[in-house]
Amino acid sequence: MSPVAIGFAGIAVVLLLLALRTPIGVALGLVSLTGIAMLRDVSVAVGTLRSIPYDFAAGWELSAIPMFILMGSVMHNSGISSHLFKAARVWLGRLPGGLAVATNFACAGFAAASGSSVATSATMGRIAIPEMLKAGYDKALATGVVASAGTLGALIPPSILFILYGIFAEQSITRLLIAGILPGLLTAFVYAAMILIRCKLNPKLAPATDEVVPIGEKLRSLGPVWPMILLIVGIIGGLYSGAVTPTEAGAFGAALAFIIVSTQGQLTWKIVKASVIEAASATSRLLFVAVGAILLSHFMALAGVPTYMGNLMEVWSLDPLLLVIGTSLIYLVLGMFLDPLGILLLTLPILLPMFERLQLDLIWLGVLVVKYLEIGLLTPPVGFQVYVVKSVVGDEISLETIFRGVGWFLACEVLIMALLIAFPEISLYLPNLMNE
Repeated sequence: MSPVAIGFAGIAVVLLLLALRTPIGVALGLVSLTGIAMLRDVSVAVGTLRSIPYDFAAGWELSAIPMFILMGSVMHNSGISSHLFKAARVWLGRLPGGLAVATNFACAGFAAASGSSVATSATMGRIAIPEMLKAGYDKALATGVVASAGTLGALIPPSILFILYGIFAEQSITRLLIAGILPGLLTAFVYAAMILIRCKLNPKLAPATDEVVPIGEKLRSLGPVWPMILLIVGIIGGLYSGAVTPTEAGAFGAALAFIIVSTQGQLTWKIVKASVIEAASATSRLLFVAVGAILLSHFMALAGVPTYMGNLMEVWSLDPLLLVIGTSLIYLVLGMFLDPLGILLLTLPILLPMFERLQLDLIWLGVLVVKYLEIGLLTPPVGFQVYVVKSVVGDEISLETIFRGVGWFLACEVLIMALLIAFPEISLYLPNLMNE
């Protein structure tokens, strides 16, 4: 069997193991080490296992990951998110579908402070869904907006997926994080526009309210929110100005989160303990998968799979648009069945050399990839975000109802992705300004 054939056989075995619910890190590492032993010998595989995981895990850039996770855990456990939803509801509640629009933007704000899609949907689901149901909102709309807007945590900085992509693609993590801002805002506003139009055309989806909130109460509702705005502006401003690196921004954000919670009198030993344990646990799981992906990258390089695929693309004379469309289909299909982190680390060793060969901007590609991973969180049959919301609502709302609500947001994603592919400037405008 040729080295390339061994490489493709390894990919097939990985997919099979993932379909059998084998832990991602175990599947990637086991197949990679076996493949390296077949291509070289057992001693080379052992040497690879001895050196590569340490070389990767010792990278200074990776220290941003536990810091951003810790920051999000502190904000999540302190309950500050409830103030964010209350302020959005006070200001936007009288619009058609006002509570759903408020939930959408509250999710965007919390995503920018936590960097976690799961934490965003779980937290906002507990706060917003009961409010919408009590107001007579359609169950599909109420749950669909929480599941869908929660995925903004993967796009709006800080984003763990952008950090990992930047390390693997050897791209500026700062530029990647900044590149996610406009696509994230575009997604939030397209979602809001869809909600407004649907509820205007069909008022039964979201009964209107005649409640008039005095301007004084509106202004007072912003009081508890300013610390979160300070956190978001501090991180993004520090990255954009170059005052802090992504690693320093993670530490700065975590420290600022502790300060904010402390000044509001909510910092307790219970919150500190829970946040540290969550951060350590999530970081361990993530790095275990990442090490498996590094081993897979090494295996693919030894097998010559990236070079083979690149040459194949050249023979087929694929233009950049066709390659982007093909990549889109790959991510959409894999997103229906696999975990986003697993998809990212499984596909990058194969796809990155192709994009480099066609000289496509890898920052733009990073935005597209993260967007597709975000979409994969919503697509059946896996649709992880849907199951997160289902765990919040329990038996009160069926899984089919939540997927039906998410369908409208997936339709919005078709428009959003078309815009991001047709106009790369949406993703690259802010990063390019950093060079001027």
